[in-house]
Amino acid sequence: MRRFTSLVALTVALCTAPPAHAADLPTAKPEEVGLSSARLARITETLKADVERGRIPGAVVVIARRGRIAYAEAVGFRDKAAGAPMPVDAIFRIASMTKPMASVAAMMLYEDGRLFVNDPVSKYIPAFARMQVGVERLDPMTGKSVLTLVPAEREMTIQDLLRHTSGLTYGNRGTTMIHQTYPPSSSTSARQMTSEEFIERLSKAPLLFHPGTRWEYGFSTDVLARVVEVASGKPLGQFLAERVFTPLKMTDTGFVVPAGKHARIAQAFATDPDTGKAVSIPDVTVPAKFECGGGCAVSTAADYVRFAQMLLNRGSLDGGRLLGRKTVEYMTADHLGPAVTGAGDYLPGPGYGFGLGFAVRRETGQANLTGSAGDYNWGGAYGTAFWIDPKEQLVVVSMTQAPGAIRLHYRQLLKTFVLQAIAD
Repeated sequence: MRRFTSLVALTVALCTAPPAHAADLPTAKPEEVGLSSARLARITETLKADVERGRIPGAVVVIARRGRIAYAEAVGFRDKAAGAPMPVDAIFRIASMTKPMASVAAMMLYEDGRLFVNDPVSKYIPAFARMQVGVERLDPMTGKSVLTLVPAEREMTIQDLLRHTSGLTYGNRGTTMIHQTYPPSSSTSARQMTSEEFIERLSKAPLLFHPGTRWEYGFSTDVLARVVEVASGKPLGQFLAERVFTPLKMTDTGFVVPAGKHARIAQAFATDPDTGKAVSIPDVTVPAKFECGGGCAVSTAADYVRFAQMLLNRGSLDGGRLLGRKTVEYMTADHLGPAVTGAGDYLPGPGYGFGLGFAVRRETGQANLTGSAGDYNWGGAYGTAFWIDPKEQLVVVSMTQAPGAIRLHYRQLLKTFVLQAIAD
């Protein structure tokens, strides 16, 4: 099997990496799968230069086309402060890239007949039965904001959780009185409270809007993960290990990094290179208080490529089937349509709707970057991202530990570089 290469900025030299693991996808030279080696080299050259300029500590990028890995490069440092070079098998905090995996878990239970997409969430979590919507207005007498509550027009459903139309938000996505009632993020919540405390707090917070009327990023997938636990009778991590990670041979994916793998954890800079502010990322060597489906997992680029390739294959990999073909088609269709609008910062971006766990491109035009109608993607707050293009038979996973706005630059950059490298 072809050996991968790893470019390490510390030595500014190419070195041969260990042989591909038995669980890796088959490999190919770029030209064998219709990609240009010369054009793919732009990825390595640019990332190497950005490491040297102090923009990112390091990165791992894996590209598969037509079911074979044509590019797998590690650049820069796993831990810049320690001078440790980045290995191809570095373990990253993948933040919201946990969400697609939790969504797959829910759809497995759908296929098992354990839940339905149109079920009310309260069927599994009774505390969500009578949610209220917050309405904030300015009191003309006092000039101060006043928050009033009105009953939700309907209950949130499993579909609402999957497509982010539940009315739940993140506390760090706004400064309104409603946002102030929410915890800031998934990973923060999982380390500060138990699952029971978390659900109780969310069930008492006012919704940002009536379920089904708008798209808003928030705790929907964390609540979905709790539904998975109730419907399956197992903790989220156990369910995913049994039904997803083990069948796909994702040996380095989970919710905590065991002691024997600590030396492979990728680390961020101590300060953000743009703002100068201290960077804070979770300690993944100790378990959180609960396994949050919205942002608590760790993985490697090689593991996540296998998960993404399973989706591209419409539910199967290496002869094993995790999901039915029609289920994956359903998940990767747009579930918003023209009736559902984005609230505030619409993260999928122009030209994209949202499926059951992913942003889904509605058409080739309108979006502000190249792509194909039907491609789908998502990313994580700490610098990881993936996207799948069924038309081009492409899977791309990029991983770095660079929280902050800089991560958005690399999502666009990588997509541009990969698509310009298509030769046929």
